[in-house]
Amino acid sequence: MSGPVVEGVDLSALNYTTLVPYNETIPTGGNSLTQDLNVHYDAGDIAWMLTSTALVLLMIPGVGFFYSGLARRKSALSLIWLSMMATAVTSFQWFFWGYSLTFSHSAGKFIGDLENIGFRNTLAAPSVGSHRIPDLMFAVYQGMFAAITVALAVGAVAERGRMLPCVIFMLIWATLIYDPIACWTWNPHGWVASMGGLDFAGGTPVHISSGSAALAYSLMLGKRRGHGTHELNFRPHNVTQVIIGTVFLWVGWFGFNAGSALSASMRAVMAAVVTNLAASVGGVTWCLLDYRLERKWSAVGFCSGVVAGLVAITPGSGYVPAWSAVIYGVLAGSACNYGTKIKFLLGIDDALDIFAVHAIGGLVGNLCTGFFAADYIAHLDGFTVIPGGWLNHHWIQLAYQLADSVSGFAYSFGGSCIILFLMNLIPGLRLRASEEAEVLGMDDAEIGEFAYDYVELTRDVLNGDALIDESDSKYSGDQDSPMGHSHEKNFSTSSDEIPMKVRQRP
Repeated sequence: MSGPVVEGVDLSALNYTTLVPYNETIPTGGNSLTQDLNVHYDAGDIAWMLTSTALVLLMIPGVGFFYSGLARRKSALSLIWLSMMATAVTSFQWFFWGYSLTFSHSAGKFIGDLENIGFRNTLAAPSVGSHRIPDLMFAVYQGMFAAITVALAVGAVAERGRMLPCVIFMLIWATLIYDPIACWTWNPHGWVASMGGLDFAGGTPVHISSGSAALAYSLMLGKRRGHGTHELNFRPHNVTQVIIGTVFLWVGWFGFNAGSALSASMRAVMAAVVTNLAASVGGVTWCLLDYRLERKWSAVGFCSGVVAGLVAITPGSGYVPAWSAVIYGVLAGSACNYGTKIKFLLGIDDALDIFAVHAIGGLVGNLCTGFFAADYIAHLDGFTVIPGGWLNHHWIQLAYQLADSVSGFAYSFGGSCIILFLMNLIPGLRLRASEEAEVLGMDDAEIGEFAYDYVELTRDVLNGDALIDESDSKYSGDQDSPMGHSHEKNFSTSSDEIPMKVRQRP
């Protein structure tokens, strides 16, 4: 007997796998020695999620390049190093107990249990995120979210924080701060999820939590040497690097947002559309606001606006229609641009404006989602049902979004301050580098390597008289030198503080 026929083709004669509804009861989803565990899942969904995982991983060096370009050259490598180290440390933490504390099937309202410690029993059973993908696929995908959140937060150590305490902070913060927030937001048992809060891809767990943690780290570290004076040059040392980082982030964000559909569906397509549109509008908005003041078409301003738009659309990307992305981009570009002034009001040296872009951008995105979430957009995956936001006359949704945002900020900021305060009391875990190390630069003082070859050339110039003739003796360490009274002092002076006349010598 033949099967169904479409356009003259007998579908039963084709070589394809028929999906079998999941009906196992064991935690691993079945015995792979006697069963084909692939029959419960669409290969297209798995392929898309593996691709999305790689795209989110690509975002992490993007964060490193973005931060590095914004910093001064003597600390450029340290920020890339921290981003990559965040990937390694958080990946292990996630494997060991982070995933279990966040997404265990038997989690509570605030935190999970250790049922899946070391990825125990994490294999082919349907995940808590979606029945369309198995536990193990969901685990590795969400592990990239944890890693990039940590990488975003630790950019706050820029130019004056020690590496070892920061690495310890990564492990503690991921466990005590990120995992609980992600659990209560995304685990179906979490209090925000149960309440009805909508956060598609990380407005609170990723952006508000990392932005508020960065603010706390900046507060606990104190201001950079020379902050508020002519000694500190705020200009990014490498704008090209900022642009490269933005490109990595923009591309990777498709995996971040569209991948959060957890299936290769029309919902993922819509998430990709609004992601790109919000980024574009956010970049143009910030650039125009900067031009209004400086009459310059700032490349850094454009890149900052792109990231602000990406941040804002993140929580709503799987819930809102395409036209709303324009509003997300305009509001995010404007709010985050003006948000960069808050650090001056608070007197906190947030060197890379992480709080302004991520915490404020996340708040804007959460609130906009309360307005623009639509039931018909969420149901594009074929099974998600939500009451929607104000577009569906579901007025209470805005209150849910505000409660989610405020609780995430308070928990992350307060918890981060406590963690950092206690760490700073432990011998060997002092957060801030010495003044000498800060002048020398984190690359030299903490890593011993440099982002650029000419940093070594500059050091050679400063420590040898052969390349400095007598006419330049005022830069060679004599009593009148603005850099100090000896060659030793010159040796500890960063390339950012070297007079241009010396720096340009061959």
